[in-house]
Amino acid sequence: MEIQVAETQPPAGLPVKFVQHAQQSRTNLQLAAEFRTLSIQLSEGDERRNQRLRNVQGFLKSPRWRELFNEIIPLRSAYQQRWTDEQQRSVALTKIAEHLRSTTHHIETVNDTYVKFNTSPTIGLEAEAVKRRVARDGLNVVSARPRLVSLKLVSWFFGGFNRFLWVSMIAFWLCWQPIGNPPQTGNLALAVVILFVICLQALFSAWQEWITSRALDSITNMLPAGCTVLRDGQQQKVAGVQLVAGDIVTLRAGDRVPADMRLVSVSLDLLLDRSVLTGAANPTIGTVNYTNENYLETRNMAMMGANVTQGQCTGVVVATGDRSVLGRVTQLTLRKKAARTILQIEVHRLVNGLTTVSLVVGALFILLWAVWLRTSYPGFMSVSDALANGFGVLVTFVPGSLPISLTLALTAIAKRMQRHNMLIKNLTTVETLGTVNVICCEKTGTLTQRNMAVTHIAYADQECLAARLMGGPVAAARLYETAALCNDAVFDPETAHLLPAERTVSGDATDCALLRLAAEIHSPASDVVRLLTIPFSLRRRYMLTVCKQPGGQPYVLIKGAPETLFSSCTLAQTADGTLVPFDAALRTRMENTQARWAVESGCRALLLCRREFPPEDNPLTGLEDNPAQMYTVATQSLSDLCIVGLVGMVDPPRTEIPSVVDTFRGAGIRVFMVTGDYAPTAAFVARQCRIITGSIIDSIEDALDRAQNNLRNPVVDEKPLRRFASRLSNFGNQGAPQEELCKCRSVPASLALAREESLAETAVGCRHSLVVSGPDLEGLRAEHWDAICSYEEIVFARIRPDQKLQIVEELTARSNYVAVTGDDVNDLPAMRAAHVGVAMGNGSEVAKEVADMVLLDNNFSSIVTAIECGRLVFANLKKVIIYLLPMTNLSEIVPSMFNVVLGLPIPLSTFLMLVINTITDVWASTMLIHEEPEHDILLHPPRDPQKESLVDLKFFIQAYGFIGVIETVTGHFMFFLSIYLQSGIGPSSIFMAFNRWSDGYMGYSKAQLAEFVSVAGSVHFMALVTMQWGNMFAARTRTLSIVQQNPLWGPKCNPLLLVAIPISVAVALFVNEIPWFNEVFLTGRIPVEFFFLPIPFAVFLVAAEEARKYVVRRYPTSVVATLAW
Repeated sequence: MEIQVAETQPPAGLPVKFVQHAQQSRTNLQLAAEFRTLSIQLSEGDERRNQRLRNVQGFLKSPRWRELFNEIIPLRSAYQQRWTDEQQRSVALTKIAEHLRSTTHHIETVNDTYVKFNTSPTIGLEAEAVKRRVARDGLNVVSARPRLVSLKLVSWFFGGFNRFLWVSMIAFWLCWQPIGNPPQTGNLALAVVILFVICLQALFSAWQEWITSRALDSITNMLPAGCTVLRDGQQQKVAGVQLVAGDIVTLRAGDRVPADMRLVSVSLDLLLDRSVLTGAANPTIGTVNYTNENYLETRNMAMMGANVTQGQCTGVVVATGDRSVLGRVTQLTLRKKAARTILQIEVHRLVNGLTTVSLVVGALFILLWAVWLRTSYPGFMSVSDALANGFGVLVTFVPGSLPISLTLALTAIAKRMQRHNMLIKNLTTVETLGTVNVICCEKTGTLTQRNMAVTHIAYADQECLAARLMGGPVAAARLYETAALCNDAVFDPETAHLLPAERTVSGDATDCALLRLAAEIHSPASDVVRLLTIPFSLRRRYMLTVCKQPGGQPYVLIKGAPETLFSSCTLAQTADGTLVPFDAALRTRMENTQARWAVESGCRALLLCRREFPPEDNPLTGLEDNPAQMYTVATQSLSDLCIVGLVGMVDPPRTEIPSVVDTFRGAGIRVFMVTGDYAPTAAFVARQCRIITGSIIDSIEDALDRAQNNLRNPVVDEKPLRRFASRLSNFGNQGAPQEELCKCRSVPASLALAREESLAETAVGCRHSLVVSGPDLEGLRAEHWDAICSYEEIVFARIRPDQKLQIVEELTARSNYVAVTGDDVNDLPAMRAAHVGVAMGNGSEVAKEVADMVLLDNNFSSIVTAIECGRLVFANLKKVIIYLLPMTNLSEIVPSMFNVVLGLPIPLSTFLMLVINTITDVWASTMLIHEEPEHDILLHPPRDPQKESLVDLKFFIQAYGFIGVIETVTGHFMFFLSIYLQSGIGPSSIFMAFNRWSDGYMGYSKAQLAEFVSVAGSVHFMALVTMQWGNMFAARTRTLSIVQQNPLWGPKCNPLLLVAIPISVAVALFVNEIPWFNEVFLTGRIPVEFFFLPIPFAVFLVAAEEARKYVVRRYPTSVVATLAW
């Protein structure tokens, strides 16, 4: 039985695994700041403590009604608001500090802890006791951000664009009375309609927030955290939320601490990562005895949210949920408003920009009336008409549903990813995935099958295949002992009847392979006891166990990286068990064997060693009851080791990985392997996975030479060349003669070679692959990293956790957007520093907790779908905007401008503009969010948020200069045609009519002229609605033809989009055929022919878009392609 430490301080000099965190999440940083402040308050003296209490009492006596009033109407300055927020935070911190100061869980002994919580170290809690405590304390969950309904209502009704709608509503109400003379019922009706729109927007905001929270909650609930608990005398696996005070919980490396626990038993190597709370870079040693009177600083407490990075421990739960330290501190951070995502900022910037333009245009219209129309054309436009016209622009110019569309798009994509077994922790991750251009992935379990098997074995004098294992009984016994006992893997007892290769094994992939090898040896198992285990770590690169046979002496078994242990070996066994000196020649032969295995079959080599001591001089004898001293002696025994054997293991790549890597390469994403394996082994597997494709692989020396050349001959920016090459590549894909492509860049080889010629590398061709080992990264300067990061294909081998973090930092510092995969505690720093941390579903709990995305099916190829979804949310949002802007801006503002500047009767009323914005366009824009990705979405480079915004000049040219012009011209053509067919009045008589458009004009009465305009305005409305049908189909793709992405059938269809047509027709009939609408809002009955006349124009719009897209595809270097959105 392996000894655990109880009531014993850890040995001096216990090595601590160095884990450095370069970047913590925003939430973690807030928690760390509050935790550190709280810890300082606990350590304050009495005088400072009393002063703090007096300050708090003074603040609490201040009037509370003023605070509540200012939450709704912010009358105070920002400085005063910040002061109040700080005081509220100080009050909360002081209350928590006073509570924790009286807490004595850490000072009490282990037995006192058992008694205090009425639990037993051998039985735990009984089921009835658990039920009572759950009823008393509730579930072990930290409360989410409180939902203040009153503030939410204010936000929904007065936030965003609604504030301008309120202003417009009041303006229209005033235009009815008292400004209107005589009062116009239409203005009152418009005020009521705007109020209805405000309520509709608020209800929709509330609904989408509820849907979003439900979606994210359901996604998060897919990842339950389980833990091992002693209840009713049995170890049980229960969900972390079911824990209660008094539960006895056992944690191992990779587990997350589910509640505040008083440690009662710890292993010698226990390390706790409390950075989520403390912000400390390094893990801390866990102990049983308290080390500090400060409850937050003592090492015998494991706080909720901490991670076990090494070793194992047992503790008694002392606080759960909101009563835990994490729960209390979290309540402070929940007061802060969540930061907006990049896309949310861009959408709000767009809405604010359009709002500003609408305010300027509306004010300009009112100003023109005041200084020109009022005096030059009296009677043409009254005061109420001028105000209604100006505020009508404000109401109709801005697509106020854009922020809601963004949230719906992100939520829809998150649910889409959930259906593909991908868990997204927050909506920010969805949009960040679309910008990723580098993926740093693990080898074992990510690129490979995690089905490692021993294939080669080498003794001092010969080597053999594992399937035909040779060697005498002595050598076999030693090999068996080291493989089986220096091992943490275990067989599933239920598979005992199967062959070793078929049995289920739990544990690390390497340990599983060695355990199966030991079972294949069939050496009789001896009753050996493991006295001590020092687990494998990437920093030490070895695992050590101290074992003892009954009646025998303790001895040491070690396995680890050959290059780490070779220098500590003095003996090696031959196949017959004879021990021979391990001299320089034998070391060279074994090193060559390791390299040959790696190059020929990608074997991962592991050295198995042991050390036995003379009976009369065994330093481990008598230390069975002193584990601290045993630990010290064992770590000092790494000398005079005897090599039992060198084993080679193979973990085959997943079959789909090569095609997945090629897909990433075609999408402009570089895939780097970051592994702790031997460099030749990693390079072999990387070539199997097509991470390495170059015929020549550079080393660190070549990279340093490249850095030196770059300093002497700076390379010009090659991005224009790449863009030009990409266009030529697309040109070749359309059927033109296509030359051989360079595999690394998917551009014509001549261009790649031309670039390499500029770098004086013509002798070796395209050199873009690099293999570098961890020791080579020591001492590199910025220019060296510039050269390394410029390679297209990189394998980082023998990498420590801190070096993996360094790699991510260097990549992100060079404007790369990095995704990092990981499945254990060693990957946490890099995952936190990356833009997107990706964990495997079978990884450790702590890795899944830290990750931004979890692949529940453990399939690396799922990242392809994730990247596609990240790009899709950006592409679909652009499609929604390109659909809305031509209608809500140009097609609706030009009629108002013609009315004011050119004297036309208003071609499109404010009411009909509102109908388009809030009803007819809503369904189509919502369905565009759910568009399937275009088949070339992964054939373009990723988006750079710093250079490619949501909308740009090319986007506005497409929206206003192309689609907007076609729709505006069509709408006004139908308007003029309708008036002409009704009255015979041509456009020349309508332009510049101003105040002449009244009784007697062209022989018609004022009522007749008003009827002509009402009908023509409704015809204009129907024409715009019909043109939006064409725009709806045109906006589905950016470059592909409608035939290539058929909307009616096939894998990319979107049949629900067609529902927009009958909806818009029904709305048009409703608002134009019902007499009440005709009387109040001055709409007219649309002649039957005008339901069909705009259709050819909509077809023309689609045809024009098809022609533009064809030019973009066929002539990628043309002006049309350059201006493509």
